[in-house]
Amino acid sequence: MSRQQREALDALLRSVPRPETPPTPEEQRTGFALGVGRPAPEGVAVRRTVLGGRPALELEPAGAADHGRLLYLHGGGYLVGSPDTHAGLIGELARRAGLRAVSPDYRLAPEHPFPAAVDDGLAAYRELLESGTDPRSLVLAGDSAGGGLVLATLLAARGAGLPLPAAAVLFSPWVDLTLAGASYRSRKEADPLFTEADIRAYVDHYLGTGDPADPLASPLFADLTGLPPLLVQVGTNELLLDDAVRLAARAAEQDVAVTLEVESGLPHVFQQQFGRLDEADAALQRAARFLTAHLDTAHLDTAHLDTARLDALVPAH
Repeated sequence: MSRQQREALDALLRSVPRPETPPTPEEQRTGFALGVGRPAPEGVAVRRTVLGGRPALELEPAGAADHGRLLYLHGGGYLVGSPDTHAGLIGELARRAGLRAVSPDYRLAPEHPFPAAVDDGLAAYRELLESGTDPRSLVLAGDSAGGGLVLATLLAARGAGLPLPAAAVLFSPWVDLTLAGASYRSRKEADPLFTEADIRAYVDHYLGTGDPADPLASPLFADLTGLPPLLVQVGTNELLLDDAVRLAARAAEQDVAVTLEVESGLPHVFQQQFGRLDEADAALQRAARFLTAHLDTAHLDTAHLDTARLDALVPAH
């Protein structure tokens, strides 16, 4: 491990202290915000708004393109995190892609268990369409639980008959709440951040007595047919490695265009270490190129189509 990787890892470890007495959800949220939260990068304007009935953060890089919009769903095990804790990561991805971004503060468990987060993700996506955003100009991204929520939102949108966006990026996505991945055992000693017990606690908070194999809770088990192109990035030093690998395999089997990038020796959502870790900067740059390339391709490939059908799917105000 390089010195740069070691320093980035130490910063992550300071964000996940392990007290003898398990902290309350509110204490976990405070600790997560202090340990992980980073402000939006310089040159990215931030303002508060409302999207899908929830508070949201809009982030607009200087010189952002007139077309193109990024909907970002933050991670945190459905228990912690917010658009504010992820403003740095969202803003950096938006800055590199030259896109305006918006991130809803979806409801968290245990106060609001499954499917509240999915309902909020769908409401945010639906409002973007209803407000006139062309789905061909819309891309999604999310990390960890937010990556799983991106997929669940796409599935819910497909089920509601809504047109799907141009592409989606998933950083270390959590997509199997049954915790069946072999990496829970094979990467037990390598993951510096989580134990299986940590992740199982998130499941308990989010699902209660619900079915962990429900496709909207665990999109790994969903029919992914028809979803837009996906980019999945994951590190080898994380319990969720197999979530990403199995998701990519399942998506490919169901004819979804998918790109899987596995980074050796890196932990969960290593992209959060942008500006500190070369691999994080490079991964974010590739993610930005992926999003913008598919935005451009979506417009080129569908420019000849009659947009009346798309407009009919989006209710007018």
